[in-house]
Amino acid sequence: MSEVNRRLLLKTRPEGRVKNSDFDLVEEAIPEISDGEALIRTTYLSLDPTNRVWMTDVPGYLPPVQIGEVMRSGGVGRVVASKSDTYKEGQLVNGFTGWQDYVVASDSLPFTPLPEGMDVPDSAFLGALGMTGLTAYFGITDVAKVKEGDTVVISAAAGAVGSVAGQIAKILGARVVGIAGGPDKCAWLVDELGFDAAVDYKAEGWKDKFKEATPNGVDVNFENVGGEVMEAVFGRLNIGARIALCGLISGYNDAEASTGPRNFSNLITRRASVQGFLILDYFARIPEAVGQIAAWMAEGKLQSRETVVEGLENTPESLNLLFDGKNTGKLVVKIAD
Repeated sequence: MSEVNRRLLLKTRPEGRVKNSDFDLVEEAIPEISDGEALIRTTYLSLDPTNRVWMTDVPGYLPPVQIGEVMRSGGVGRVVASKSDTYKEGQLVNGFTGWQDYVVASDSLPFTPLPEGMDVPDSAFLGALGMTGLTAYFGITDVAKVKEGDTVVISAAAGAVGSVAGQIAKILGARVVGIAGGPDKCAWLVDELGFDAAVDYKAEGWKDKFKEATPNGVDVNFENVGGEVMEAVFGRLNIGARIALCGLISGYNDAEASTGPRNFSNLITRRASVQGFLILDYFARIPEAVGQIAAWMAEGKLQSRETVVEGLENTPESLNLLFDGKNTGKLVVKIAD
């Protein structure tokens, strides 16, 4: 065990891209634990678009991180000391670790014990077996209600949520088209993940290629991006299309709110439905989803990939990889073995 707890505290609310200077990296004593508590050594941090939202002073489904507070984040870690019947030393857990080396699990900040012995890295419980995989699962099965024969379009398809969502849609018998940035990502989607087609939105004439990839229109849109990409998908909707609105990452760094797609009226003419959703709505059903995703992984039907950054001090600016499209699959920061 190290002698200090390094913590990244929000110093100023970022304008545009996140900078290391927006945070103070401080060293404090490792917290003491009381009866009923456990000390957790964080090993991996989850980097997600919602981290950027929490840095703003705009209330959402969780309150903004306040200036001087440790940056909120999901993570996994190991219990290194315990005075609790819930947690045992050496146990792998996940929860809101924050951007710090150590965190105390308590009644007010609970953590979830994770299964041991699975042939996956600890970080998988932040990706396919974590909140991102669960978001994909419920977005496809519960919100979009994907069925055999549907044409499903996934934006940010090479990201943590999109890559899993597309694979689940394929398992359910859909035709899946991914939208991603760059030929390598598109090739990964088709050649390794089994998508039926992938469109590179950074390539010239990509909108024409998207039309070619969806000759029979779009039944389901699993939307992660918003902006121009969502507008292109809205133009291809079939009657009765379902839109599972997971995120609008294209506008998270913008100071001004997006004006929305210009063809929003297509939702009326196509009698389409739009439903926003959060994984918080499905906590009671997490065991169901984890069990199914784990089974698909064991059967070789679903795979995952991670982009791993090393070092707590590199966490803030690494968040920009999400908005630059520089990550493939789940983006995590490794801060300890």
